[in-house]
Amino acid sequence: MQWIQSLDSKALIFVIEHCRCAFFDVLMPVITSFGDKGFIWIAAAAVFILIGNPDFPWRKWGVLLFAGLGMNALFCNVILKPLFARIRPYNLFDYTVLIEHVGDYSFPSGHTSTAFAAAVILYAMNKKAGVAAYIFAVIMAFSRVYIGVHFPTDVLCGALVGIVVARGVLRVCKAPIFGESAPFS
Repeated sequence: MQWIQSLDSKALIFVIEHCRCAFFDVLMPVITSFGDKGFIWIAAAAVFILIGNPDFPWRKWGVLLFAGLGMNALFCNVILKPLFARIRPYNLFDYTVLIEHVGDYSFPSGHTSTAFAAAVILYAMNKKAGVAAYIFAVIMAFSRVYIGVHFPTDVLCGALVGIVVARGVLRVCKAPIFGESAPFS
């Protein structure tokens, strides 16, 4: 386990020492702020619900996106973060963090997990929107390491958690208990 922490630390320090530049020092905190409290994804789900109608069935997708976000928050932030209780990397190393210090644990990355959960659901809804969401999720994940609040394994595992949870939500919503009105029937 120590070798993982060592590799993780080296990768994080490499990004901070060799990838930072003035342009990204401004851009990455903006990108990461879109994921704060899942705001961008909650807003998308709300828009889908508001614009949905019988001829434009996005209301179901908005509800599904809310369900995916909720389940992801439960697994990532309520169960896994306290279970692993990994401290933030800025508590171990001396470097400039590009946003205010975060008060919760580091593992797994909630921003990344949420972005990937939303991307999985959006991809199931619309391939083009899903591809754009996946690209944004990857950029979100990188931003979390770049600004110095996560180790690389935090974002990798966050992505995995988001994908697994969202696929589980999609599978449950395909179940026969939802009948023909299920979003994926």
